Amino acid sequence: MESPDLARMRLEYARAGLDEQDAGDDPLPLFSRWFDEAVAADLHEPNAMALATATHDGRPSSRIVLLKGFDARGLVFYTGYESRKGRELEDNPRAAATMLWHPLQRQVRVEGAVTRVDDSEADAYFASRPRGSQIGAVASPQSRPIPDRQALHDRVTEVELVFAEREVVRPPVWGGYRIAVETIEFWQGRESRLHDRLRFTRAGDDWTRERLAP
Repeated sequence: MESPDLARMRLEYARAGLDEQDAGDDPLPLFSRWFDEAVAADLHEPNAMALATATHDGRPSSRIVLLKGFDARGLVFYTGYESRKGRELEDNPRAAATMLWHPLQRQVRVEGAVTRVDDSEADAYFASRPRGSQIGAVASPQSRPIPDRQALHDRVTEVELVFAEREVVRPPVWGGYRIAVETIEFWQGRESRLHDRLRFTRAGDDWTRERLAP
């Protein structure tokens, strides 16, 4: 198999810029605006984000999750508490997340402490999911080894029988996490790789803003 010529796979970034006046002093309205523009651009899963966690001794892992809500308290995603990411967050409750909107030549990076969302919030989100996804959340021992796919199908069948005549109840091992926005960086692609990078760091109720070299 012939390797691609990576040196030729170059894209010139020239859509727009990001200056301090446009960014403002509070990063949350800017994040909301960028997210809305990604949705309006009809990008595939604009809420996808790469989530990085680490063990207590610093061994990292990453995966793609879906952002399911955000406000001044932080970014929310849902998963199994006993999944690999869940176990790592119990031992080391900090995370980093990256959202890439490539057609818009934009990227956002967030870092902060992680906490579980309230049970009431998790229940409300779980109730909004399609029934098949609810069944899957109950049936799947997320991140655990299973003998084969048939074992998973068998478990789904068992759960469907349990909840055949009633609503599916959120399992106690499944719920949401919130990443507090302690640091957030906005990246806008620019010509000649001289990209705009503005980083906001929380300082109490306020933010400090600084420009980073590309």
